[in-house]
Amino acid sequence: MLNTALRFLDYFSAPASVSAHCDLPCGVYDPAQARIEAESVKGCMEKYAGTDDHDFKARAVAIKEERAEMVKHHLWVLWTDYFKPPHLEAHPELHTLFWEATKLAGEVKKTTDVAKADELLSAIAGIDEIFWATKN
Repeated sequence: MLNTALRFLDYFSAPASVSAHCDLPCGVYDPAQARIEAESVKGCMEKYAGTDDHDFKARAVAIKEERAEMVKHHLWVLWTDYFKPPHLEAHPELHTLFWEATKLAGEVKKTTDVAKADELLSAIAGIDEIFWATKN
C-alpha cells in the first residue's frame, strides 16, 4: 500500500516534460479555408440585399460577422504558423497583403457592401498565389 502511495506521489511530483509539435507545413495549411469563409461572407451580403425580411437580414448579418471573424482566424494562423522569414524575404509584399486582408475581414463585419467582400476575396487570392509558390 505504501509503495502504491509513493508511486502515486512520484507521478504527480515529477517534472512535466513538454515537447512542441512541428508546424506540419506539409499540407495542413491552406488559404482555401479563409477563401471559403470569405465566400460565405459575400453570399450572406448578397442574400441580405435580396430580401425585405427583417429576421432573415438579421440572421444574414450575424452569420456574415461570424464568418468574417473566421476569415481573420484562418489568415492569422497561416501568417503566424506557416509563413517563415525566408518566405517574407522572397515575397516582401506578404506583410502588406496579410495586413490588408485582415483589415478587410474586419471591415466586412461593419458593412453589407458586396464590393468589400470582393476586395477581401481579391486580397486572399494574392496570399493564395504566394502560398502555392512557396509550397512548390
